[in-house]
Amino acid sequence: MRVTSLDLILPHLPEALQAAIVSETYSEVCVCENGLVFAEVAGRNAMEHLSIAVPTQDQLRKAVNAIARLISRREADEGNPILEARLPDGSRVAAMMPPIVQGITLTVRKFRQNWFMLAELVDNGMIVPAMATVLRDAIGNRSNILVSGAPGAGKSTVVKALLDLIPVEQRVILIEDTAEIPLDRPNRARFEAHAGVTIRDLVKASLRHRPDRLIVGEVRDGAAYDLLQTLNTGQLGSLSTLHASSAVNALNRLARLALQAGVGLPFDAIQSEVGDEIHLVAHVERAAGQRRMTQLLHVHGFDGGQWRTRSAA
Repeated sequence: MRVTSLDLILPHLPEALQAAIVSETYSEVCVCENGLVFAEVAGRNAMEHLSIAVPTQDQLRKAVNAIARLISRREADEGNPILEARLPDGSRVAAMMPPIVQGITLTVRKFRQNWFMLAELVDNGMIVPAMATVLRDAIGNRSNILVSGAPGAGKSTVVKALLDLIPVEQRVILIEDTAEIPLDRPNRARFEAHAGVTIRDLVKASLRHRPDRLIVGEVRDGAAYDLLQTLNTGQLGSLSTLHASSAVNALNRLARLALQAGVGLPFDAIQSEVGDEIHLVAHVERAAGQRRMTQLLHVHGFDGGQWRTRSAA
């Protein structure tokens, strides 16, 4: 049996912690600097304290260094205190070492095996039926949709549900910083930022690969400008995500990120382009252990210093 890097770290940890990491009950397991362990219950976005034996610093150090040696042939220590790694199955491990923390912190985020269809997001209360109808129609009409929210609010969950509505004969290009969203369709291409190749580079290159639909897992920095230019060529039906605190703030942030491209355009010109190229903004939030879509706005341009929007549902 092929040994993965996750298999390498487990033997160094207490049995109860190993069991929590491999359990399908939890999607993310976090060891705090004080040794206490918290885990996010899969599908609930709620963390609970696990009453298990506190791992020792020596156990954590051995586990972290098993990963560190695998990815960089260097041990994690005072001179190399930050570890970020993706495991062969798509799961991610992050660690912080003293002296930048009081004690070693370890976070294991497991690759999601189960994703929800749009109807299931309605059934579990994340999206109300009226919003689901608007989103389904927007995919059919090839509207450009921006999904906003805080980290962990459920942006990727919404994108995956919408991606599954795209006709299977259409070619989809998915661009991500770290591969997370499954792309289970025959005519596809997945681009992942890596080794000096940025999201911006990949957005620029995407048109050469004939996408019917362009999906950008997270818009950041000047890549926002290149996304707008791609949409301006008639590349309709795109899906993108963005960190923001509200739907309107997502439009503002997209414009500010596009400004970082340094192309010399005035800010109001970029805002106008955002207003023309983004047709719908879906905003998701998490509170009290629940993810919910709280805003869905039609965008009708930018005029007189104001976004012209109306509630879609």
